[in-house]
Amino acid sequence: MQHNERNLSMVMDFYEMTMSNGYFNDQNQNAKVAFDIFYRKNPDKAGFSIFAGLEQIIEYIMNLHFEEDDISYLREQKLFSEEFLAYLKEISFQGDLYAFPEGTIMYPNEPILTVIAPLIDAQLIETAILLEINHQSLIATKTRRIVKAAKGRTVSDFGARRAHNMDAAVYGARAAYIGGAIGTATVLAGKMFDIPISGTMAHSWVMYFKDEYTAFRKYAQTYPDATVLLVDTYDVLESGVPNAIRIAKDILEPMGKRLKGIRLDSGDLAYLSKRARTMLDQAGLHDCKIVVSNSLDEYTITSILDQGGCIDSFGVGERLITSKSEPVFGAVYKIVAVEEKGVFQPRIKISENTEKITNPGLKKVYRIYDQEGNAIADLLAKADQTLDFSKSLRYVDPVKPWKNRFFENCTAKELQIPIFKNGKLVYEKPSINEIAAYVRQQLENEIWEEEQRFENPHNHYMDMTPELYEEKMNLLYEARIE
Repeated sequence: MQHNERNLSMVMDFYEMTMSNGYFNDQNQNAKVAFDIFYRKNPDKAGFSIFAGLEQIIEYIMNLHFEEDDISYLREQKLFSEEFLAYLKEISFQGDLYAFPEGTIMYPNEPILTVIAPLIDAQLIETAILLEINHQSLIATKTRRIVKAAKGRTVSDFGARRAHNMDAAVYGARAAYIGGAIGTATVLAGKMFDIPISGTMAHSWVMYFKDEYTAFRKYAQTYPDATVLLVDTYDVLESGVPNAIRIAKDILEPMGKRLKGIRLDSGDLAYLSKRARTMLDQAGLHDCKIVVSNSLDEYTITSILDQGGCIDSFGVGERLITSKSEPVFGAVYKIVAVEEKGVFQPRIKISENTEKITNPGLKKVYRIYDQEGNAIADLLAKADQTLDFSKSLRYVDPVKPWKNRFFENCTAKELQIPIFKNGKLVYEKPSINEIAAYVRQQLENEIWEEEQRFENPHNHYMDMTPELYEEKMNLLYEARIE
């Protein structure tokens, strides 16, 4: 777990503290509020994203506490009352949290996670929730694009040394596995999350020894059951591949072993892999795999394979672990309701930018399926609505609200499930393998292939019940006239 050796409760924006102190001084700490977490657009102009990071959110909330040195540090800021600091010393999360199951395919402008809690509790956990979702969802989504481009060839995370820090490497590896990578080179991620780890050698191994053949021989003798040789230190076709073949024949085969693979880390990967494949096959090494790395992403992989690259596995580093093409996910945390006299009253954020206007109130999110099991839309409804999908059900397309539209012969699944109730964890956390399998199941069986293409993906419909749409319009009208 992430908290064995350090308390991360203070990983928050400073205004979480200043606002909480203000609420406390006004004696509002027990007022209940609801916040939705959603995002406004998919990265890389994609058709969907993958929800990841829920396990770390759970760990953060369960561990939320302030130690004596935290209180002392806050006292030094000379902004907070002693009564508030004493309150923080005893605080623990007492609210409810609802979320999509981790690994759920998700779309813009739907609440993927909702916090219903006392005001200060809800405020203090904002930053941690956002950073976990924004980081891991981004990397999981990017990895899935890379895996799709690989067309059935395996993809491994090789990104630790290019990650933005140690935590980004470890949790990025977790997210990559959820997104479809088969493993990671990051040892701590393998230990913490039971992710398969793999690795061969660096160029320094080859350069240390007096010549390439000696370097390969030493490695093969040390790891005869897992020999994968890096063949581009000097010259791939004149030296690297011929020496790898010599190792297979002179060292491994007399031991009854086979050369597992070679790795290319530079040069024209399409051309070199084709030439290397021919050389390996001519030597009878048809089972020897070709692994490539070097600044790969979904576009370079697509190009290499379109050129006929003979590649069995991709090691993807910097462009995966940093999501280099679009490194910001953009989930936000917005208040949507405030409890008044025992009833949650909706709140709405208004902006000159229409995409920043929020959907008010407590809500439910449904995924709508046709008779073949395809996910045709998501539907937002007021939380207290009862919907009967056995009958024709009217809905509103907020982009074209004047059209009269109905769901017919459809089924629905409510997406948010309870995670915490009254501060108690009620969710059984799945294994990382179960999360990764859930991602695959949705993409293979539910999500339109047209939504999964890289260029101009089909836009997933995000609809509303007429009652929710009317409530939103009324709140906009009331705000305008006041």
